[in-house]
Amino acid sequence: MRRSFLPLLAVAWLLAGCATQATPYQPVKNGYGYSEQKLEEDRYRVSFFGNTRTDYETVTDYVLYRAAEITLDNGYDYFVMVDRSTQGTQQAGSAPTVGIGLGGFRFGGSGGFGISVGTSTPVGSGRGEAYRATADIQLRKGSKPADDVQAFDARAVKANLQETIRRPPLQPR
Repeated sequence: MRRSFLPLLAVAWLLAGCATQATPYQPVKNGYGYSEQKLEEDRYRVSFFGNTRTDYETVTDYVLYRAAEITLDNGYDYFVMVDRSTQGTQQAGSAPTVGIGLGGFRFGGSGGFGISVGTSTPVGSGRGEAYRATADIQLRKGSKPADDVQAFDARAVKANLQETIRRPPLQPR
């Protein structure tokens, strides 16, 4: 009797897709993503919290991108970084794993197939680096001063970073 292993392979493929991905560009969800706080009429604090799969450059780019969005959404042209910081923290690491195995086939046609799901902790420290970037920005109108290295043209930032922004998958309604 011949068995089809396709349903089991499909389940294994779906479970493998559940593995932790880098934090997408999204409002804070489950502790990860961007947030902002209005400090004054033209000042905001913008943060992005990434998980251990989100690298340093992505976290800092997402803060800049969110700052540009806030600037444009409020009718301003550029923003000035008044203060900024990026911190890395060590976090205990464990990741979901999926294993697929074929049992030993014996003469006569019998054999086995198995799927396992579990977690693994990285060898060594068992930790990963999670980054948090925060920036206090001041929104301004007009042309960005050419001599101010802390000033960013919001339209240029948004246009230049647009292709690097990874958004969460669309959820069915």
